[in-house]
Amino acid sequence: MHFPHVLPLITILLLGAFHGINPGMGWLFAVALGMQERRLAAVWRALIPLTLGHALAIAMVILVAVAAGVAAPTASLKLPVAVTLGALGIYRLVRHSHFTGGGMRVGMGGLTVWSFLMATCHGAGLMVLPVFLGMAAPAHGASCHAAGAASASAASAATATLAHGVGYLLVTAVVAWLVFEKVGVGILRKAWFNLDLVWAVVLIATGVLTAVL
Repeated sequence: MHFPHVLPLITILLLGAFHGINPGMGWLFAVALGMQERRLAAVWRALIPLTLGHALAIAMVILVAVAAGVAAPTASLKLPVAVTLGALGIYRLVRHSHFTGGGMRVGMGGLTVWSFLMATCHGAGLMVLPVFLGMAAPAHGASCHAAGAASASAASAATATLAHGVGYLLVTAVVAWLVFEKVGVGILRKAWFNLDLVWAVVLIATGVLTAVL
């Protein structure tokens, strides 16, 4: 792996960790399932579809960017991504809507779909996209053939998705375990900060940085 790719991958991994902290992105659902079944194993079992759904949402956005990047310069994607990020952040400042499923009795497939929809609605993939575009740009310039550029971009997409998934899974697992075993869900009322507000601000800031850098 080239050194210029290391810092973006670390950033993408840390974004996965940031996404994992958000209770609306999965760990609260895992804890609820554990409390419903009264065993920690239910919490661990929920982490698999939660991570898979989240990773699929990230991969979908990245692969769309890869497909667009093969046909157009990566730099041309910056402004649309920046505008979309800013608009989504402003929307989340105004409205705090969440997708809700059909109750806690869900299987692996249903939980995967729920996680995918939550990550998509929160703009998780869009938050990762500017970092990925910076990582993928050298790969586009390294080859004069479309097939070679597409292959390099696909490899970068897979690596970025994996790194993000690892960060998300580690933090989601740790937070879910701590809440389930140690502190309880009461921490959401007593000590939790407003992650909806933080999330909206990060989306807007990422959009601005994408546009100006």
